[in-house]
Amino acid sequence: MPVIESSEHTSLRQAVASFAKNHPRTPGTDHKQFWQEAAELGYIGVNLPEAYGGGGGGITELCLVLEEMGAAGSPLLMMIVSPAICGTVISRFGTEAQKRQWLPALADGSRLMAFGITEPDAGSNSHRITTTARRETDSGDWILTGRKVFVSGVDIADATLVVGRTEDARTGRLKPCLFIVPRDTEGFRRRPIDMELNATEKQFELVLDDVRLPADALVGDEDAGLLQLFAGLNPERIMTAAFAIGMGRYALARAVAYARERTVWDTPIGAHQAIAHPLAQAHIDLELARLMMQKAAHLYDAGDDTGAGETANMAKYAAAEACVKAVDQAVHTLGGNGLTREFGLASLITAARVSRIAPVSREMILNYVSHQTLGLPKSY
Repeated sequence: MPVIESSEHTSLRQAVASFAKNHPRTPGTDHKQFWQEAAELGYIGVNLPEAYGGGGGGITELCLVLEEMGAAGSPLLMMIVSPAICGTVISRFGTEAQKRQWLPALADGSRLMAFGITEPDAGSNSHRITTTARRETDSGDWILTGRKVFVSGVDIADATLVVGRTEDARTGRLKPCLFIVPRDTEGFRRRPIDMELNATEKQFELVLDDVRLPADALVGDEDAGLLQLFAGLNPERIMTAAFAIGMGRYALARAVAYARERTVWDTPIGAHQAIAHPLAQAHIDLELARLMMQKAAHLYDAGDDTGAGETANMAKYAAAEACVKAVDQAVHTLGGNGLTREFGLASLITAARVSRIAPVSREMILNYVSHQTLGLPKSY
């Protein structure tokens, strides 16, 4: 894994940063236009195969794009979902027909796909997912029944990649499978969740009431199970790290600019170590998190799913912690001004904490590392 960024990646980073800074997202901004312009420049589909209209890169390039958008104050949450999770799963496991139907549209931004996995009673335990899929013997159609919560962007997505469970005829056990559910499918209903978090992308509860899908709605092999699921979840963790690092960098930059100019006595407040040192530490933590994120992306793009699983979790953990600390220190640096709408930092206090919670809590990551990496016994 290269420790120093390549000239191609540096150029991409600079281009995305310049683009995002010229398209600031403010209340009332048309995020659809921003998404479309980013797609036209090849940023949204940079990780998807060239044969299907993508940039031919990987998660390494896509997380770089999202990080720079976030650092400019213009993150796109649906980049984590549509190209990173759904696009990756379809490109790795989809049929040729599914790839041709979805990948070019996901790459050029003309279509979006949401991802539904979390359930009210399952939480972090994917083994308790109760959304079930049964196959009719006469028609071959799938019938999906269940509920999902905290599904991002369903209102703007053309379809949702839903995680269900099918019964293994040999063992009777339920195993995870992935299905593409178009938004207007009969029996597929959505309800917005009243979130106090003020974000452009809304959260929804989904109800699947005997949703009938054709046989080709299944993505990949019915027996692949967790392999296909984590093909999407590892990129999700890596991209969440990019989202958090970008947010932290944005908050830190606002605080540094303020500390350079704000003078209370005879010198700018940034000259005082009580202000300067915490900001420097926040920068160091963000840079360290980025290194782990880049390692995770490199391993994933190299096909090392096991190595990527460990590092993706570590990257998400490190980035979330660094982001929360950076935002907190930025607000603290500005004092009362840090809570005003003018400086745009107060809303990040809640947003930063989301990176600790979603898509997997820091406690579950510590569980993973303790028993998968360190070999300690499970408590659950």
